[in-house]
Amino acid sequence: QVLEVVGLVDKSWHFPHELSGGEKQRVAIARAIVNQPDLIVADEPTGNLDPLNTREIIEVLKKINEIGTTVLLATHNKDVVNALGKRVITIEKGKIIRDDKGGRYVI
Repeated sequence: QVLEVVGLVDKSWHFPHELSGGEKQRVAIARAIVNQPDLIVADEPTGNLDPLNTREIIEVLKKINEIGTTVLLATHNKDVVNALGKRVITIEKGKIIRDDKGGRYVI
């Protein structure tokens, strides 16, 4: 069921070396949600991915949020932030400097 959420049902018998970077990231997300947590913290989940895999990971995280898990995502990627359109809390030097419910990346 979790592999279905992250789109890896067809890869269930593959070894790690047979998976792409994006697929490995989805495996990590699957491991994080297998016990149905109330919250997952995703620290730069798309940091090392190409744009296509970045979009796929964001869609997976959105799906997880839609089924009831809160997703706290930390990123420097303004395109990811803007694509989500969710609440954005900006922290600088350990202090909250902006809390935007509209979900836009603002410097």
